[in-house]
Amino acid sequence: MKKKLTHQLKEKYEAIDQDVEDYLEGLLQSKPLNYWDYIQTDALLNLQVQRTVFKDEMVFIMYHQVNELLFKMILWEIEQVAKTEKVDAEFFTTKIMRISRYFDMLTSSFSIMKDGMDVEQYNKFRQALTPASGFQSAQYRKIEFASTELINLIDKRFRDTIDRNSSYENAFEHLYWQAAGKDFKTGKKSYTLTVFEEKYKDEFIRFTKFYYQNNLWAKFKALPKEAREDKALIEAMRHYDYTVNIKWVMAHYNTANHYLNIGGKTAEATGGSEWVKYMHPKYQKRIFFPELWTEKEIENWGTDI
Repeated sequence: MKKKLTHQLKEKYEAIDQDVEDYLEGLLQSKPLNYWDYIQTDALLNLQVQRTVFKDEMVFIMYHQVNELLFKMILWEIEQVAKTEKVDAEFFTTKIMRISRYFDMLTSSFSIMKDGMDVEQYNKFRQALTPASGFQSAQYRKIEFASTELINLIDKRFRDTIDRNSSYENAFEHLYWQAAGKDFKTGKKSYTLTVFEEKYKDEFIRFTKFYYQNNLWAKFKALPKEAREDKALIEAMRHYDYTVNIKWVMAHYNTANHYLNIGGKTAEATGGSEWVKYMHPKYQKRIFFPELWTEKEIENWGTDI
């Protein structure tokens, strides 16, 4: 067994023109691995920096950081589907269900925000967060780009009339979440949207170009007919679509409503967006996989929860 292992190590490093003895000597000098160094616990636990003295701001910060870690896990799974040339129904279903479980966790976890912060504290420390906004999560935007065709992310007001062959630049200007950062009448962009674009727009366009043919919906439609009719895969795709675009969004919406709708008066979001119409799925009808839903289901999208 030891000779076999030594031979395998030699073969591994010879394949990349390396001397196995150099690596074995390095292993001899290295320290044993421990949990806190592997997970980078100290670094992770020092990433929370409050802007106010209110204790519940720490809950707000850490909760959003956990979300971003889960978003990274989701993108990691989607990338594996996107970069696998020959995808079968079983592999596709496994990855979609992994992603769905992450979003199931995100959805259920909103009770931490909704019931885990003092309303008075939140409405005080949130003023220190202006003009930051949750819609500035670049990873969430990438999840959307990687999940479906760009047309399905266009603002519903323009979805039927926009030229599907228009440039990425033009499509970007008509994405549904642009409405959260523009004056509805003048089209002027808010500071929140402007700085978000300055940081991420070029990266988003490069990302979207790759996922044009490699998003989950495109990969599904490229499968053989038998795989596209696989019941387990279709169920997984529908579960993911519904979870992301209705259940998770509504959990977010209800949490925002809990804190921002006080005494029947709706407060403005920190980024200045008209968050009710931006967030509620019945207005934009964001659907990743439209052909997997009936006309009636699409018509009632977001109204049954």
